[in-house]
Amino acid sequence: MSGKLSPRLSLAVLLAACLVLGTTSWGNSKRVLTPEDVFHLEYASDPQISPDGRQVVYVRNWMDIMTDRRRSHLWIVGSDGSSHRPLTSGDHNDGSPVWSPDGSKLAYLSGADGSSQIFLRWMDTGQTARLAQLTESPGGLSWSPDGRWIAFSMLVPESPESPVKLPFRPEGAKWAPPPKWIDRLIYRADGAGYLREGYEQIFLLPADGGSPRQLTEGPYDHGGRISWMPDSSALVFSANRHEGGEYDPLNSEVYLFELESGSLTQVTSRQGPDRYPMVSPDGKTIAYLGFDDRYQGYQVQRLYLRGEQASRGFPLTGNLDRDVEFPVWSGDGQGLYFQYDEQGDTRIAYVSLDGKIRDLADKLGGTSFSRPYSGGSFSVSLNDVLAYTWSRPDRPADVAVAARGEPAKLLTGLNEDVLPFRELGEVEEIWYPSSFDGRKIHGWIVKPPGFDPARRHPLILEIHGGPFASYGAHFSAEAQLYAAAGYVVLYTNPRGSTSYGEEFGNLIHHNYPGQDYDDLISGIDAVLKRGYVDPERLYVTGGSGGGVLTAWTVGKTDRFRAAVAAKPVINWASFVLTSDSYNFFYKYWFPGFPWDQVEHYWKRSPLSLVGNVKTPTMVLTGEADYRTPISESEQYYQALKLRQVDTALVRIPGASHGIARRPSQLIAKVACILEWFHRHQP
Repeated sequence: MSGKLSPRLSLAVLLAACLVLGTTSWGNSKRVLTPEDVFHLEYASDPQISPDGRQVVYVRNWMDIMTDRRRSHLWIVGSDGSSHRPLTSGDHNDGSPVWSPDGSKLAYLSGADGSSQIFLRWMDTGQTARLAQLTESPGGLSWSPDGRWIAFSMLVPESPESPVKLPFRPEGAKWAPPPKWIDRLIYRADGAGYLREGYEQIFLLPADGGSPRQLTEGPYDHGGRISWMPDSSALVFSANRHEGGEYDPLNSEVYLFELESGSLTQVTSRQGPDRYPMVSPDGKTIAYLGFDDRYQGYQVQRLYLRGEQASRGFPLTGNLDRDVEFPVWSGDGQGLYFQYDEQGDTRIAYVSLDGKIRDLADKLGGTSFSRPYSGGSFSVSLNDVLAYTWSRPDRPADVAVAARGEPAKLLTGLNEDVLPFRELGEVEEIWYPSSFDGRKIHGWIVKPPGFDPARRHPLILEIHGGPFASYGAHFSAEAQLYAAAGYVVLYTNPRGSTSYGEEFGNLIHHNYPGQDYDDLISGIDAVLKRGYVDPERLYVTGGSGGGVLTAWTVGKTDRFRAAVAAKPVINWASFVLTSDSYNFFYKYWFPGFPWDQVEHYWKRSPLSLVGNVKTPTMVLTGEADYRTPISESEQYYQALKLRQVDTALVRIPGASHGIARRPSQLIAKVACILEWFHRHQP
C-alpha cells in the first residue's frame, strides 16, 4: 500500500491507526504490547540507600492517564526485599531523596504545596514538614556531616530595567505586551523555554527549618554536586566563574567556600571541565571529574584526585578509556565507587587509591524508558552496600542491591502486574564488520512477538541520537511497540557512539555524518544475511542525531521504502545559529564559525543531499524544541515538497526536544511513524 498523507490528517486518526496495528495477535495466549500499555508501565530511579545499608528509598515513576503526565513518588524497601511501601502520595511529584548522615531523617523535594519545596521526613515517626518557603525551585540537596545544615542551589532572579522607554499608558488602555529586550548569550533552553534573568546560587538552610542564607554571588551559575568538608566548616562545588565564561562553556573549576569567613578559594585551574567534586572522609583529598579540553566532539571524562599527595590533580582512572560518572568515596576512604558505560552496558566499579579498578555490578539502566539508552544511577552505604537501578530488555528499571563479593539481589518488580501478561519482542545482540574499514560494530535485534524465522519480516532501522551516546540491552517502549506491529527492529552503536573508547567516539569528529552511515548500512546487510527480513520492506527512523542520519541516509540511498526523521538537523549552519547551545556546538563539533567554514558546514548537512532523495520521508519535531528547532524540519519538509517527494510534516504541540516527555506524546510519535511506514508497504 502506498499513498500520500493528507496535511489535515490529525494525530488522533494516526493514533487510532496505530492502536489497531498494536493489537495484532500472533496466536499466543499473551497479547502483545499496545500503545495504551504505556500508561501502565512504571520504572524506578534515584535509589538512595540508608547509611547503615538496611533500607533503600527510591523514586517510583508512573504515568497518570487522566493528566497525561509522568508522576513520581517516594517508596522505601528493605535491603532484604521486605517492607516495600510508599512514603509519599498525591497528585504531585516527589523526588531527590537524601538521607541525613545518621539515617534518622530524609530530605526530599516535593510539589505537594503547588511548587517545588524542600521537605523533611522523620523516619521513626513518619512526620513530615516543609523546611522553608522558597520562591524558586531548589536542587542539589546536600546534608552537612554534622546533620545541622542542608545546602542547595536555587535561581536568584534579576529584573534588569529595560532600556526602552515607552510613553505613559492611560489607565484602562489595552496595549500590546511590551517588547522583551534580550542581550545575554544564553537566553533560552530546551525544556525550559525563554530563560528568566538571574543566576544559580548556593544556599544554606537549617535542617530543622528556617530561612535560607545565600552563600555565593555574582554573575555565575553555581549548581551540580555540593560536597562538604568532614567537620562541616566548608563546602566544595564546581562553577565556571571565568570572565566571559559563557563563551568557554566547559571551562569550570572546583571551589571551596568557608562558612565562617565567607572566603572562596579556587582549587583547580586548567582549560577544561573540573566538576562533580567529592571530599574524602578525612578531608585531605578532593575527587572530581574532568579532562584537558582539546575541543574535540568527544573527550573521555576521568576521575582526578587533588590533595596533600596530588597538588596538581592526579588522574586516578587514567588507564580506563571510558567516561567516569558519579564518584562516591568508600566509607574507609581507601577508594571510590563510580559508574561507566562499557559497550552499551552501564556498570558500577571500584577504584582503589593505587588505581586498581574492579567491576562490582552491571545492567544499570532502564530509566530512559522510551528508547534503550545507557544510564541509570546508584548509591552506596557506609558499609559498602550498593543500591542501583537494574534493567534488562524486557523490563524498565527496578531496584537492586549488591554488597562486595555477593551476588546482586533484585528488590522490586514494578511491572510484574503488566509485562508477564504481554509477549514482548526478544532482543538479540549482534556484532558485524563495517563495510568501510572492517571495524566491529555493536547492535541489537528486536524480533516481533511470535517470531517465525521462516517468514520474511519488514525491518525498521532505529538510529540513536547524541551522536555521542550509546544504546544497550535495555527496555525500550518504542522498539517494543514497533516489534508488536510486526517489525524486526535493528538498533546499533555506530562509530561516534560512547562506551567504546575515545578513539572510536572521535571517528566522527568534524566528520559527522560520515562513515557512521556505512556502519548502519552494514548492519542492515548483516541482518539480511540471516534470511528472515524482506529486503523490499526496509524502513529507517531516528531522533535528534538519529534524525540527522536518517535524512543523510535517504540522501545516500533509495533502498528504504520510507523514512521518518525525528527532530533532525538539516542545515548545520542554521542549527548552530538557532540552537540553545550555540556557544558550544560551533567550537566542539565544527572547526569554526559557519561563515568561516561554509564548505565544511554544507557538505555535512543533509540538505546538501536533498536533490537525491526519492524515499517517502516524514519529518517529526516538537513545536517547543529549542535544541534542534522545528525550523530545521520545516526546511527539509519544504525542500522535499518543492521536489515533489512524498512527505509529511508532523508537529507535536508543546513538546520539547525529548518529544516523549508526556505519555501521549510517546504514543503519538510511535503512531505517526507506524502509520507512515504502513502507508508505504509494497
